[in-house]
Amino acid sequence: MMRLPLSLAALALSSAALAQPVPEIFRGADLALGERLFKESKCAECHARKVGGDGSAIYRPAGRINTPGALRGMVDYCSTELNLGLFPEEVTAVAAVLQRDHYHFGATPAPAAPPKK
Repeated sequence: MMRLPLSLAALALSSAALAQPVPEIFRGADLALGERLFKESKCAECHARKVGGDGSAIYRPAGRINTPGALRGMVDYCSTELNLGLFPEEVTAVAAVLQRDHYHFGATPAPAAPPKK
């Protein structure tokens, strides 16, 4: 039996623990693009102006934004209101980053199979 050094084994376990299900709406989203757009659009600075501090208080999963669709809709609203001109796939990318970093909504369950006759 091959034994991994303790640090590698711990890393493997922590990586598995950090893995989270991704809601269907965010599957395949370009996270690197979302991170870049979040920075370029100065989202954190706008959030800080709205709620103070570092702006992270704006992320309240139990609040108004309580579904993946509502999160994507809010990013789209920000894009429109601030005239950012984000394309739909860019909106999804930014929302996917927020999902990953702040909201952690679970995966969308698969539709139930019809009952067998």
